[in-house]
Amino acid sequence: MTSPRVRFAPSPTGSLHVGGARTALYNWLFARRHSGIFVLRIEDTDVERSRRELTDQILDAMTWLGLTWDEGPYFQSERSAIYAAAAGRLLAEGRAYRAFETADELEAARKAAEAAGKVYRYGGSGRSLPREESDRRAAAGEKFVIRLRMPDEPIVVQDAVQGRAEFLPDALDDFILVRSDGNPVYHFTVCVDDVEMGITHVIRGVDHLPNTPKHVALFRALGAEPPVFAHLGMILGPDGKKLSKRHGAAGAEEFRAAGYLPEALVNFLALLGWSPGEDRERMSLQEMISLFSLERIGPSPSRFDHEKLTWLNGQFLQAVAPGRLLTLLEPFGLPARDRETLERAVALHLSRCRTLRELAQALRIYGDDPTEFEAAGMKKFGKPELMTSLRALASRLAAVEPFAHAKMEDVARALAAETGVSLGSLAQPARLALTGSLASPPLFEMIEVLGKETTLRRILAFADRIEGRAGAS
Repeated sequence: MTSPRVRFAPSPTGSLHVGGARTALYNWLFARRHSGIFVLRIEDTDVERSRRELTDQILDAMTWLGLTWDEGPYFQSERSAIYAAAAGRLLAEGRAYRAFETADELEAARKAAEAAGKVYRYGGSGRSLPREESDRRAAAGEKFVIRLRMPDEPIVVQDAVQGRAEFLPDALDDFILVRSDGNPVYHFTVCVDDVEMGITHVIRGVDHLPNTPKHVALFRALGAEPPVFAHLGMILGPDGKKLSKRHGAAGAEEFRAAGYLPEALVNFLALLGWSPGEDRERMSLQEMISLFSLERIGPSPSRFDHEKLTWLNGQFLQAVAPGRLLTLLEPFGLPARDRETLERAVALHLSRCRTLRELAQALRIYGDDPTEFEAAGMKKFGKPELMTSLRALASRLAAVEPFAHAKMEDVARALAAETGVSLGSLAQPARLALTGSLASPPLFEMIEVLGKETTLRRILAFADRIEGRAGAS
């Protein structure tokens, strides 16, 4: 294969949806696999809906995902002269023509077709208009659109993913290239840009497959060989419907804000339609590059499983160095503790968390003392009669040197044996006092990280709270 040129061409009318992110990823992997060029093009000709801040969001999300581009970003809004020149060439060569029907005339023809039970197709009256008359009417200021003269023969698309598709001529009418206001339509700008940029492979969603015969005809009219098309199956929600916000997060930025790692999201997206073989689930970018091929992309829709993504993110989270984890956690808020303490805390909680947000939440116990305590824990362990044992535990812990979890556990077991209570009767009230919850990592390992001063302060404050409440009643 000669060095391919592929492109990702998002429209800045919204953030980077996971479907778009997967399309960008597959193009990027294909380019990297074959030492090709990955072009980024921003399709911002929709003046009313395109916004620069959304372009910035898309570029930021792609950078976060590691999908760096080799050329661009090119902005279609800055390429109007190129489209005008291409339209002029097509008119001059007779491959396109001006059509002067008014909107009312076209609507009347549409209604007549519907009344006859037929599918509306443009009648093509502009096809037979002599060039001299067309030029004269245009020069006189009469409104017109420019339409492509479609071929009167079937158009066959041999898609690299979806297989062979044939489109009959009676289903393909002469579509508009340039509107009456002079603005080029999407189909025209896309094909002109692909020709100008030398795109060899178009990898995009299957929702674009019905547009492909138009594009094939337009490529040929522009004097270019159509690229290889590869249309990716849809991404569906768990209910089998098109993925949307009703299924939860659907944009790359949303997953970033929720605490997912870019490498986990990229890995997960890669497997939505592509099979690397050998039941691989967790891969690095380099592994994906070495294995990627269009032949191993399936044509069927894929279901977006949030739970599987979260599981995979947890697997990647385990492999991140503690130092890098702290940096990644900073946007989610870290307690004001020294770096060594935080690294020890991260190591203690990491196996229990699956996202950066969960991990940051877990680390909050190393910051401010708890002021709220879970109701179920208070009902079971917030009892005045347990506070004597809890104070005794605090006294024993105060004497432990060095303040190491193994020695603390021995002391607690000895106290439980002396007083004839279970270790849980000591540990659970202590856990509640220290964290506000009955869920935590191993108690004495957590106490070691919290430190002696914090541990004793929280236990005694909790005991005072329970006994004070009992005395007030």
